[in-house]
Amino acid sequence: MNQWHQMTWEEVSLLVSSGIDSAILPVGATEQHGPHLGCGMDSEIAHQLAEKVAEQTQVALLPTLPYGCSIGHSKRWPGTIALQPKTLIDVVKDIGDWVHDSGFKRLFILNSHVSNFAPLRCALEILRAEHDGFMVALINSASVSERVKARHFEDAEDWHANEAETSLMMAVAPQLVREDKLQDSDDPDRTEDSVFSHPVNRTSLNGVTGSPSLATLERGTELFDWMVEDLSKVVKKGMAETAPLDYGYFDKTNL
Repeated sequence: MNQWHQMTWEEVSLLVSSGIDSAILPVGATEQHGPHLGCGMDSEIAHQLAEKVAEQTQVALLPTLPYGCSIGHSKRWPGTIALQPKTLIDVVKDIGDWVHDSGFKRLFILNSHVSNFAPLRCALEILRAEHDGFMVALINSASVSERVKARHFEDAEDWHANEAETSLMMAVAPQLVREDKLQDSDDPDRTEDSVFSHPVNRTSLNGVTGSPSLATLERGTELFDWMVEDLSKVVKKGMAETAPLDYGYFDKTNL
C-alpha cells in the first residue's frame, strides 16, 4: 500500500511517473459520541476505510486528518476538539496545494463527519479554481452508495453515534465501544419538522441520536464491507476520469 508518510520523496515521484496520480485524504473528527463510543470514532472509520480502499486501488494514502468542524456539538460534553469552518477550509486547501505540487492530478477527500461537508466543499472550490486541471472529489463515507446511506439513516434522520456507527466500531475498532453502556444510550431524533438546525445540546440528552442498543458485530462487518466495496468502485472510476472538455487556460495571445 502506498502510505504517503512512509514513502520517500523519490518513491512519491516514482508513484506518479508509474501512472498513479491519485491520492485519498481521510478527514475525520474528534468529538463526543455519547457515553458508549470513543471520541475518535469518525477519524477511525475514515482511516480504516481509506486504508482498505487504498489497498484495492493503489492510490496514495495521505495521513488522516483527525480534527474537523464539530462546533455544533457544543461544549456540554467533554471530549470534543473542533476546528472552525474557516480553519478546516485553510488546512485542506494547504494540503491540496502540496498534493498538486507533488505531481498528483486527482484528490479524493473522504469525509466521515457530516458537518465537515460545507467547509470541505469550499476547499474543493478553491483548489479547482486555483489549479486548473486538478480534480478534487468530496465523498461522504456514510452516503457513498444508496445501501450504505440507508443503513446509516435506518434509526434516525439526524443520526449520531447510532446503531450504524456503533456496529461499525464493533467491527473495526472494538476498543472504542463501551458495551456496558449500550442499553442506556438510546436517544430519539427530536429534529423532525424543525425549521432551524439546532446544536446537539439542544436536541440530545446524552450526545446520541438513534439506537446504539441495536448494534451488532455482524451488522457492522456487513456495513463496512459494503463501504469498502462501494467506495473502491467510485475511486477506480475517478482514477480513469478526465474532464468533459480539455480547454485549459484561456490564451489571450490568440486574440
